[in-house]
Amino acid sequence: MLTEFGKIFVFLLVAVIFVIALVIVAWLIRPSRPTKEKLMTYECGENPEGSPWVKFNIRFYVVALIFLIFDVEVVLLIPWALVYRQFGLGGFMVGAIFLIMLGLGMAYEWRKGDLEWERAKIIPPVIKRPVFSSKETREAEPVKSKQLV
Repeated sequence: MLTEFGKIFVFLLVAVIFVIALVIVAWLIRPSRPTKEKLMTYECGENPEGSPWVKFNIRFYVVALIFLIFDVEVVLLIPWALVYRQFGLGGFMVGAIFLIMLGLGMAYEWRKGDLEWERAKIIPPVIKRPVFSSKETREAEPVKSKQLV
């Protein structure tokens, strides 16, 4: 007799075995006919130019992730907007807090500069060293350290 966790374990075990079996069967029965066209980067008839290992700017991914985060949050507002009056002040406050947090997140991303497509380049500070002649540098006295008493 299985417990509830045992039933879940058996279900997961059968699912994993099923997936592995299907992958192996598909690998065994699939045709393998590699051609020059199939091994190219693009199969759409477009001739590739350059290396396929091109470095993309991370800004594409950051903007996509920010869009997904805020898009999902806005989708969550639709059910709230339909029923918040039924819950009175409590329902309104929950939505207001959610909107405030959403606004703070947007302000944070804006302030951080992640919404700007092209950031200003940071110019590192330059430390100017005093210019001595080679003779003065050799004759400079070593710095005396204070001795602790």
